Amino acid sequence: MKNYLLQILQLVFVLAVPASALGLLIGAAWGWAFFSLSLLWLLARHLRYLGLLSTWAARSLSESVPEGDGLWGEVFTLLYKRQRAELRKRGRLARVLALSRRAGRALPYGVAILDAERRILWCNDSSVAHFGTDLATDIGQPITNLVRQPEFIDYVQRGDFAAPLQLRMQRADGMVLSIQFVPYLESQQLLLSHDVTQAEKLEQVRRDFVANVSHELRTPLTVLVGFLETLRELKLDPQRSRDYLKLMAEQSQRMQRIIEDLLTLSSLESAPLPAGDTRVSMTELLARLIADAEGLSAGRHRVVLQADAGFDLLGAESELGSAFGNLVSNAIRYTPAGGEVRLIWRASPSGAAFIVADTGLGIEAEHISRLTERFYRIDRGRSRETGGTGLGLAIAKHALARHQATLKIESEPGKGSSFSAHFPASRVIPMRVADRRVSDC
Repeated sequence: MKNYLLQILQLVFVLAVPASALGLLIGAAWGWAFFSLSLLWLLARHLRYLGLLSTWAARSLSESVPEGDGLWGEVFTLLYKRQRAELRKRGRLARVLALSRRAGRALPYGVAILDAERRILWCNDSSVAHFGTDLATDIGQPITNLVRQPEFIDYVQRGDFAAPLQLRMQRADGMVLSIQFVPYLESQQLLLSHDVTQAEKLEQVRRDFVANVSHELRTPLTVLVGFLETLRELKLDPQRSRDYLKLMAEQSQRMQRIIEDLLTLSSLESAPLPAGDTRVSMTELLARLIADAEGLSAGRHRVVLQADAGFDLLGAESELGSAFGNLVSNAIRYTPAGGEVRLIWRASPSGAAFIVADTGLGIEAEHISRLTERFYRIDRGRSRETGGTGLGLAIAKHALARHQATLKIESEPGKGSSFSAHFPASRVIPMRVADRRVSDC
């Protein structure tokens, strides 16, 4: 500031020198007139630059800074430098804000910002998907106008948000959300939502599994305990004792099968994935499967094998044998005597499929999606008659998934069912020449 005043005084002194000389030469009046006009010119010049500064200050910061000379040139240069620094700072903040918004929109959790009246100020994509909001029309709307389920309204009105609310949305997909309000800034709130539908389903499966295991084991245990008490307390003839012991052995074997299947499932879930370089001879595996099917059928069904030669699978033979064997045994068990069970192997360099098709009872459409659940049964009584544990398809599904294969089920009541395991090209390998010769024979 002192430098600027000094420069102004120097400029006035510079104007005063010629004015004084002019006054001495042609008269004081002319000297004063020259000095006055010079001051007016200086004042007009400053007023002009001041106007430019005022106009620029009233506009956007991004407008170009006026140009000037002398004192004003220095002022405008300083303003220009300050302007560039502010614009760079704004640019950085804009980029950080844009990244934050993109990150917020991409979060798998729903986030909505609400004002003091719980009106929506902003929400990310997940929140839009959870509550079905429309950013074009619902911004500024109270959240309770958009989510009108009674349990949600009660949760909001109570104002106790220490624990989240589990809310099953009234929509076709049955989505379940975990919802919680969190204080944000001075008077705003964050509405956080998390899709827990899958977790809810898994919890239901867990509860069903525990209940089913308890039920499946309770029945044979009850029979065993009852027969043991009978044998201990009553004097029975040898034939009756043998009959009871036979029934006890059957129930013991049933419990053993259930436990073995449970252990198989546990090992499939915890074991490392099977190696992708171990060959499984389909010629040998199919021969074993057809022999097991004929043994289980005992001549009551027509068992047919249709196989493409030339390709094997890569994976764990024990797991694939267990998966295929469960599909075959199910087909035999649920196909009435006189029916047909076909084992089909189709393979090419682009993929392979093992199919078990039967002419059995068929399955209603509402049951198909749940068939691979543990202990899920369409008819519990018939399942026990056939000797199944209710875990076969669950084992098959897990074993196939470990080989990147998918299980497809097609069925029509009264006409039969088809269970097909589809393998990707990465699991298919050409059969060895020696094996191909044996297969052709």
